[in-house]
Amino acid sequence: MKNRIVLFTIVASLLMSISLLAHHGAASFEPGKMVTLKGTVKSWVYSNPHCLLTLSVRGDDGQTVDWITETQAPNVVYPVGYRKDTFKFGEEITIIVQPVKNGKPLGRILQAILTDGTKLGVLPQETPAPAPPQ
Repeated sequence: MKNRIVLFTIVASLLMSISLLAHHGAASFEPGKMVTLKGTVKSWVYSNPHCLLTLSVRGDDGQTVDWITETQAPNVVYPVGYRKDTFKFGEEITIIVQPVKNGKPLGRILQAILTDGTKLGVLPQETPAPAPPQ
């Protein structure tokens, strides 16, 4: 009986850990694609498990689209310049994101450029120029 309980505990632990790996995968993002977005900050949530930035972006057609973008947890992005007060409601900023494959306005922040020109993030210097704003 004791062996069955131990076996059940091990199997249950392994099954639960599979979903954690799926959560942190990058399969939903478009590999190698970058999009530059210039817009107005709607919200900035500096919290675990991911920091979230919502940006209102006006397209060439005049329509405004709210992009929901994420980056890693505060302890991961702190060394590259992100802070709790980095983005303020109504502020105009530019971000470079890796968009999701399905075309929805969602993405992972690669770099942020603040109004004063300060660059935050880890965008490598040798990367090609991002696609024009959407």
